[in-house]
Amino acid sequence: MTFFKTAFQYITILNLLLVSFASNANPPKEIFWEDLIPKNHVQINTQAQANHEGSDQNWVQPDLDAPVVKALNGQSVSLPGFVVPLEGDSEIITEFLLVPYFGACIHVPPPPPNQIVHVTIKGGVPIDSLYDAIVVTGVISTETWSGEIAQVGYKMKAVGVAPFEL
Repeated sequence: MTFFKTAFQYITILNLLLVSFASNANPPKEIFWEDLIPKNHVQINTQAQANHEGSDQNWVQPDLDAPVVKALNGQSVSLPGFVVPLEGDSEIITEFLLVPYFGACIHVPPPPPNQIVHVTIKGGVPIDSLYDAIVVTGVISTETWSGEIAQVGYKMKAVGVAPFEL
């Protein structure tokens, strides 16, 4: 089963590249989490503050008014991160939150909205392990999304998901 999941991921990557080059001569822009924060905004570091002790206040999502980078709206990008599944089954997920560090939104408080991306992918994608980082490629938008877990500042229609490699 792992072979098929891996083969599916590589086929997804190949399809992503074909779609990307067919529709646009430029490859997706590689971005990182700091690129989702406007240059003059002082961001709260929730990963350093996260702990499992103390009051419920430690589990509240901070900085709900954190601004987004409007210039990213509509761009084809690749962003590494970790998956928080929202929709799918034990084999394929079709909707998830992409977060900058493992456990965000599950084991620790959610990061600010401008550090969470709501991702949908037509047909779904297998995710072997939630502990492993991935790279998601698609068109990002500055639309907000809100669910039980967190408020989100970005959405992405993904066309590909691949394992993150250094």
